[in-house]
Amino acid sequence: MLKNVFSTLIFLFIIVISQEQTYGALHGATKKKVDEANKNGPYLGLVIPNTFELDPLLNNPNYESTNRVIDYAGRRFRFGRIHKTPVILVMCGMGLVNTAVVTQLLLTLFEIKGVIHYGIAGNANPNLHIGDVTIAQNWSHSALWAWQRYGDGPENSLPFEREGGFTREIGHLKFGTYSSNGDDDNLLNNVWYQAEEVYPVDSTPEQTKQAFWIPVDSNYLSISKALENLKLEDCINATTCLDPPPKVATVQRGTSANIYLDNAAYRNFLYNKFNVSPVEMESAGIALICSQQNVPFIVFRALSDLAGGGSADKNEADIFSGLSANNSVIVTVEFIKLLEASQQGCQLSKFKHQEEGATESLRRDRELKTVNKLPTLQ
Repeated sequence: MLKNVFSTLIFLFIIVISQEQTYGALHGATKKKVDEANKNGPYLGLVIPNTFELDPLLNNPNYESTNRVIDYAGRRFRFGRIHKTPVILVMCGMGLVNTAVVTQLLLTLFEIKGVIHYGIAGNANPNLHIGDVTIAQNWSHSALWAWQRYGDGPENSLPFEREGGFTREIGHLKFGTYSSNGDDDNLLNNVWYQAEEVYPVDSTPEQTKQAFWIPVDSNYLSISKALENLKLEDCINATTCLDPPPKVATVQRGTSANIYLDNAAYRNFLYNKFNVSPVEMESAGIALICSQQNVPFIVFRALSDLAGGGSADKNEADIFSGLSANNSVIVTVEFIKLLEASQQGCQLSKFKHQEEGATESLRRDRELKTVNKLPTLQ
């Protein structure tokens, strides 16, 4: 009898676990873990592309693991501290879909006060160098296109344009411009860049806003200005060093697409058309989700290669990606330290104002009591 009851309980437990893993339902042991973790929040969420960029942070002396790990929906959420700040690390994987999914999971499951994304990137800006860490003020997804039929040109409207659908306002790429034989006629014709549809969490459901460029948090950006004199790694060994030494640079724009860019012509187009510096495959996914959810975010991308604009023989990432990943971690850790100091300063200032307000209130109370005790003049 007891054996049958025990077997039934084991069977039911397996069913529950299986359902949670299959359907992504949050209940049972996982829900309990999440609830317990949130008691120690809010956290800074760090979204990291892959193990190549995660490992340098896990091995950084400023990161201290709390040994709490929550696995959910195929993702692993690692808990720890950087300096005194509670953080959750999660790896997103390659591409915009992966990144958007994991960012939304992070914000849905946990008490998150802000998101930091870091990693390596290609460089479209001829004024920057390998090893530099960029802080882009705005991010876009530059592979949402309306592909125009052959024979139509810039003067022709796009499908659904009159209904407020596709637009010609952002700009287009004409493939014929890049023909090697000098003929600007090409069956691929033109692609027109499109804005994303954003669903703000504080807006009416299903009411969208159009956004091509999404700004990082203005407070985070202001704090990050103090990083521009930070010393970064410049050598991969005793004989191979970068000249000039890497620096932290605030730039106007970065862009993401589900495309690994290693093509000089398109690199030059993106820079000349949009003034883009870092080019990569994930950051716009974080920007879109954080923008929709009203969560502050910032991105640090270290330049590991020239996106096709360098040597014709080899992509530079094969040599310098490790150094660049380390530099992105150095900047991230230092930023968290600055953010922590800034928030402590705000709390002290707030406390001081509250204290001054309380003192002023007591003074006014005394004045009122004094006035009320004065004899009335006839």
